[in-house]
Amino acid sequence: MLRRILRWTGALALIACAALAIWLYAPDKPRSALEATYPGDYRTVLGQRLRYRDTGPKDAPALILLHGFGSSLETWEPWAKVLSAKYRVIRLDLPGFGLTGPDATGDYSDARTLTLIAGLIDQLAVPRAVLIGNSLGGRFAWEFAARYPQRVAKLVLISPDGFASPGFEYGKAPEVPFVMNLMPWVGPRSLIRANLAPAWAHPDALPDAVLDRYRDMLLAPGVRRAILDRTRQTVLTDPAPRLRSIAAPTLLLWGEQDQMIPIRNAQDYLSLMPHARLVRLPGMGHVPFEESPAAVLPPLRAFLAEPAP
Repeated sequence: MLRRILRWTGALALIACAALAIWLYAPDKPRSALEATYPGDYRTVLGQRLRYRDTGPKDAPALILLHGFGSSLETWEPWAKVLSAKYRVIRLDLPGFGLTGPDATGDYSDARTLTLIAGLIDQLAVPRAVLIGNSLGGRFAWEFAARYPQRVAKLVLISPDGFASPGFEYGKAPEVPFVMNLMPWVGPRSLIRANLAPAWAHPDALPDAVLDRYRDMLLAPGVRRAILDRTRQTVLTDPAPRLRSIAAPTLLLWGEQDQMIPIRNAQDYLSLMPHARLVRLPGMGHVPFEESPAAVLPPLRAFLAEPAP
């Protein structure tokens, strides 16, 4: 009897595992279908094909918009539609994300990413621009300003990344949990919603269309493995010396209900960047330009209108 019970228990466990695998499994989506749904332009920089969009008057002051982890250039569309009336608005899918996809070299270091951003800006003939970055893109924005100071007129940092935090120590690659190794093969919508919802101050208001877009970009060919590779290669160093070197006027925009990078972290930047100021965003989370784009535009527009040094 016991043997029979064990056999049935084992069989049920296998069935449960198989059902779970079927529920979790999600193959890559065809690139052709994604490119048809999400239009963009493409340029090859140092062997890497980059997807970007460039709107607004070509002779207007340029804005370079850098998205956060797991996102794509579509995150900026509500702002781009408005700002393109007065500015040249350039946004791109960063290497390893969206329809830019995996870096051809497999190198996801900050140095490689910054070089690719600079190369794209060179090809677009933009000598100087305002850099706007969110989260991971915020880190790339201020790193770019420290590395290429003559090319940055102003900085706008929205809940930027860059300081050590639990699991991300200086000088050490993070320990990637074993379960993350399954990432290249999984992508259930409910799991993506669970990971995206904390970025919104009001998760119930997360539109299905936004969730679908994030999932589509996650299922773009090779992106999930690229995200895993980037995570393994992330080695932070103390940002203080580089932040102190930035002379560009800087606007910090921070949602007071940001659960991803809490607003208390703004003080780290204010203490190191003498030309930075903070605008607190009540009732907003980690991606205010998606959650409440119109509400965040006034302080941004006022900052952009100020004369650059």
